[in-house]
Amino acid sequence: MMGFGQGWRIGGYGMHSFGGIFMMILFWIFIIMGIVYLVKNFTNNNANNNNSNNCNTGQRDNAVNIARERYARGEISKEELTEIINNLK
Repeated sequence: MMGFGQGWRIGGYGMHSFGGIFMMILFWIFIIMGIVYLVKNFTNNNANNNNSNNCNTGQRDNAVNIARERYARGEISKEELTEIINNLK
């Protein structure tokens, strides 16, 4: 009588060792992907923080330029210009 013994097992012990190697490779792939994700996320956050600081500086400079143009056209007095510049600092 022929059963499902050693002769019918697909791969035998070789399948188990391949599965172990495959699982180890998957483990390291997930570890490396996690590290890459964290590094990209960290660098993007730093880039966004730097851009927001530059944006605020650019907006302040733009506001000062607008105030100077208004002073040059005579729309505001020198005291008002000085007050605007001091408020923006």
